[in-house]
Amino acid sequence: MSDSQPARLTTRRIRIRRIRVAGLLVVTAAIAAALGYQLPASSSPTATAPIDVPRSAQRGALGEADGAVPARTTVFDDDIPGVANLDSDLLGALRQAATDAADDGVELYVDSGWRSPQYQQQLLREAVSNYGSKAEAARWVATPNTSAHVSGAAVDIGPSNAAAWLSEHGADYGLCQIYSNEPWHHELRPQAIDHGCPPEYPDPTHDPRTQQ
Repeated sequence: MSDSQPARLTTRRIRIRRIRVAGLLVVTAAIAAALGYQLPASSSPTATAPIDVPRSAQRGALGEADGAVPARTTVFDDDIPGVANLDSDLLGALRQAATDAADDGVELYVDSGWRSPQYQQQLLREAVSNYGSKAEAARWVATPNTSAHVSGAAVDIGPSNAAAWLSEHGADYGLCQIYSNEPWHHELRPQAIDHGCPPEYPDPTHDPRTQQ
């Protein structure tokens, strides 16, 4: 190897390093420019990605005016249509029960109450999709023209300890669990105060009212 070869190799390595450094600087500048553009946009409300939009807004779901109930809604929340539009006698019985349940350390929350026909139909469509057939969906969701929720005659109570409390003590207020598969679903049966609640249907498909 001649004396000039090490010099040429050294020069070549320097050039390669310079090219690598220059390339790295270009990439870094590009990343910085991209981040500098994106950060202000991400802090702007108008830059919200579609995935961040609530599912209800994406699918045009019906809201509180049609019976959707916010979390931790009580039977005393008259400003919520799902509560305010319940049958007045049912609501009165629920409020008496809720007052006594509170003495036992149990909070009664309304998971669902009155519903508009449109909201009931939406729930039915979702049930068919979830359960795979109209027949199976019917065990859980009635049609708009047969649902006791649409008429304001039914309420779903939660959480589970509240539903259990009402299933045990509800007859004292005329409040009865109607379906064995829905321990949260209660309706007013005034005769239950003296005679106890009537036998439960296995599910809504056994209820003569849903056969109309």
